[in-house]
Amino acid sequence: MNVWEGVLLALNQIITEKLKSFFSVLGVIIGVMFLIVVVSVVEGMDQYIKEDFASQIYGLNTISLRRRPSVQINTSAEQWREWSRRRRLEFEDGEVIRRELTIPALVGVESQTSGELEGDNGRKVENVLIGGISPEVFVIRSLEVERGRAFSDQEAERGVPVVVLGKSTADVIFQGVDPLGRTVRIRGFPYRVIGVLEEQGSIFGMSLDNRALAPARSPIQNVVNPRGIVDAVVIQTLDPDDIRPAMLEVEGIMRVRNRLRPSEPNDFELETAEDSLGFWDRISTILFMALPGLVGISLVVGGIVIMNIMLVSVMERTREIGVRKAIGARRRDIIVQVIIESATLSGTGAALGVVVGVGLTWLVGAVSPLPAAVAPHWVTLGVLLGVAVGMVAGVYPAARAARLDPVDALRYE
Repeated sequence: MNVWEGVLLALNQIITEKLKSFFSVLGVIIGVMFLIVVVSVVEGMDQYIKEDFASQIYGLNTISLRRRPSVQINTSAEQWREWSRRRRLEFEDGEVIRRELTIPALVGVESQTSGELEGDNGRKVENVLIGGISPEVFVIRSLEVERGRAFSDQEAERGVPVVVLGKSTADVIFQGVDPLGRTVRIRGFPYRVIGVLEEQGSIFGMSLDNRALAPARSPIQNVVNPRGIVDAVVIQTLDPDDIRPAMLEVEGIMRVRNRLRPSEPNDFELETAEDSLGFWDRISTILFMALPGLVGISLVVGGIVIMNIMLVSVMERTREIGVRKAIGARRRDIIVQVIIESATLSGTGAALGVVVGVGLTWLVGAVSPLPAAVAPHWVTLGVLLGVAVGMVAGVYPAARAARLDPVDALRYE
């Protein structure tokens, strides 16, 4: 039997009995739709976290020296007590690393908290990310100044109270008025606005443009940390291949500085973006491992329904099968016809599932902070899975149809 002829017969059957066909392939539609939506969201998040999130939050080719890890998951009380006993990082730690590190790199310090900003016009902004940083952090974190300028090394060293605002913070406080040269107050202390950052967007619904950055040695240090203390020392190597050697050097510098014996563990944390995002690798691996099972359940249910529908279809067309066999159709022809019809039915359901899945993926990306990206290979896999389920589901009904005796089939009412 011609394959294309079998496909046309199956499509005609679907068009003729739309409602029955729809419910027949509902399980396949749901399974393929689930596959497309979940995989697209997980892959979109994976790409976003490893590229955009890592570069914006951690910086490229960057090592972070901290008192404790930046990401803590399922941490015990004993571990928290051990972290709390560690010496806090100081400005001097950054200076020592900058002086003794032999690998070419930028070294900066940063601290941050959240709070309220008030402009000289009385307008206020809540939940502003307030940072005390050294000038190197503008380069390390890829913070571009759109208007005005970043603070200089001299201003940073002298602790001049100047500030660079995020775009949304400047827009809300000054509402179209040029903010350069104006004053904002952070916990009552005045800072002169010298720059506004380029728009950076948001991460998982959290705005990156609602921020204020001042020199780490300015009065901002009384806001973000006890005086002389910093949250982190950040080191960006000029060559990506130097990250691991630089980590070893920084580790050695800090162990000497903290007077640790060879047998004692580190009392500080050294992280790269890859290290910090290890938790996401574990989560995504679990999701991708669980996905085949969840999709498989829907497809198995869909396959059972299609098999039952094809059994009913074979019974309804017993006389037709008898006529085909009487005029010379071989068992192989009957088997191929039924399997093609079953695969076409299931493949059509898979195509509908792809359409619905792509639509839902687009909707998720449009109305939520979750990034989503539909990969063509997953669309292809979804359709192929649907066709495969139909072929497997059609084997038993096809075998029953092929075994029908032509004489008994012709007498069937």
